[in-house]
Amino acid sequence: MSNSSIVPFVKWAGGKRQLLSKIKERMPEKYNDYYEPFVGGGAVIFELQPKNALINDINKALINVYKKICDEPEAFLNTVNKLDVEMWDNGKEYYYSLREHYNDKMMKAEYDVELAALFVFINKHCFNGLYRVNGKGLFNVPYNNSRRASVDEEVIMATSRYLQEVTIIEGDFELACKDAKKCDFIFLDSPYAPLNPTSFESYTKEGFDIESHKRLAKLYDELTTRGCYCMLTNHNTELINELYGNKGYKIDVVNVKRMINSDASNRVGEEVIICNY
Repeated sequence: MSNSSIVPFVKWAGGKRQLLSKIKERMPEKYNDYYEPFVGGGAVIFELQPKNALINDINKALINVYKKICDEPEAFLNTVNKLDVEMWDNGKEYYYSLREHYNDKMMKAEYDVELAALFVFINKHCFNGLYRVNGKGLFNVPYNNSRRASVDEEVIMATSRYLQEVTIIEGDFELACKDAKKCDFIFLDSPYAPLNPTSFESYTKEGFDIESHKRLAKLYDELTTRGCYCMLTNHNTELINELYGNKGYKIDVVNVKRMINSDASNRVGEEVIICNY
């Protein structure tokens, strides 16, 4: 394991940066392979930098960024730095022109270095670093009025070096765990169950509905039977407690700040860290 942690190259809703110390102190002392089926911004894997790791996400555009930073870091940096340098006086207009270009490439399924650079640029210059798409799959988050650099070159090169040793796949969380065996560690940072059960509709666009939560709980039970060490994080909701309670799992409730809530008074919440060991 490397000593210097890597800062994630994107901000991600539900990112685990603030929970890192709580996650680390609950890690199994020893494990074999590391699996992260919902990698998102990668805060946990970049902090731990385990050997023999597999990362996965259903978001194809996000996984494209991981692959391009891994395989073509210089080309990625050149492209993203060019986007930064060419920013017009009117940052807002420039951002929307790039967002449109990004969506156009998404519609054509052009998963290349340019798409990866656009993804990171847009993430750094959109409101709250939120990745959100409309019903047609088009990215629709507004501009955040910033003109900062999109990347730190040293961080990207360190990320690329580490990712050389990592298996990077894109798809369903169940498939990502198919080879997990006894004494492997699986960190499941699953999409959040909504705090208000009636708001499940807003979630189905990302494809993680109530059935997905049930399927994930079933997988957690199955991985436990296989002898895997599992840790899962989510909101402390009735649904999550229903799915994981009364099974002998260790459920710890922790307080967190909610970064992406626009109402400051709602910014403290409870999450659960569920371990089967």
